[in-house]
Amino acid sequence: MISAAILWWMYRGMDWQLIVDALNDGMDWTWMLLSLPFGVLAEALRGYRWKLAIDPLGVRTRNHVCVNAIFLSYGSSLVVPRVGEFLRCGVLKRYDNVPFARAMGTVVTERCIDVIIILVLSAVTVLLQIPVFARIASETGMSFDGIFGKFTATGYVVTIACILLIGLMTWWVSRKLNLFSRIRAILKDLKDGLFSIRYIRQRGLFLLYSVGIWVAYFLHFYLTFFCFDYTAGLGFQVALVAFVVGTFAVLVPTPNGAGPWHFAVKTVLVLFGVAQTDGAVFVLIVHTIQTALVALLGVYSSIALGMTKKKNRTN
Repeated sequence: MISAAILWWMYRGMDWQLIVDALNDGMDWTWMLLSLPFGVLAEALRGYRWKLAIDPLGVRTRNHVCVNAIFLSYGSSLVVPRVGEFLRCGVLKRYDNVPFARAMGTVVTERCIDVIIILVLSAVTVLLQIPVFARIASETGMSFDGIFGKFTATGYVVTIACILLIGLMTWWVSRKLNLFSRIRAILKDLKDGLFSIRYIRQRGLFLLYSVGIWVAYFLHFYLTFFCFDYTAGLGFQVALVAFVVGTFAVLVPTPNGAGPWHFAVKTVLVLFGVAQTDGAVFVLIVHTIQTALVALLGVYSSIALGMTKKKNRTN
């Protein structure tokens, strides 16, 4: 509901011919096509990293099963937000006999590592943007009061609603984890999964995959800037700000961040001089195409897993 409400608010009264014109001759499709392999790469690296986290648990899983489980998890989350984390653990249980709770423990550990990377990236972005914000203020006469003044009352309501939803989601997950902890056997498997990172043999490769995931995600987004005249000249640092803000917006439990992501990224673009209408066109086209890629990977993984032989219990 929050996704539909935000999208309706953003695109009410929109002249949809602008979208059609942008798709036909208003954008450079070459850059869009160049960006798509990085979206695939980011998810594939997640699969390879996940295998490294699972190996110390004493169960052997296959790279292609882990990668397809990731593809399927993101594709399924377009239908039911956040269900993918549970589904991918179920895939490993079904095809490679990995205990569900152990796999879930590794997922939690992965997410903790991703949070650390995002926080570091956010801190670096803020530091990099200090001179940029100062330049914008001096050239345009904008103050921080003026920047925040661009928010409408509805904008503040949407932002606060997104923050509250993230808090509610965190509370709900903690409740579920408390439910798991009541069962001793599941708690032990979960703990084993959580601490599997301590026993990873190829730690350098694990770190390389972790960094590579976010570099690929950024390039997947950044290259789309060159598709449009009004974003092509914004530069690397503006793209980094929009990427970080968009990453936090995706935490809101909506399909692929639909709604909150559009609002957050468009707001950043507007703050850096992009017209409201152009920003709305950019986020709608980019998010729709990238979401279509996630859906296609989900369909592909369903077919690939359907042709995958399950491991015997004795393996």
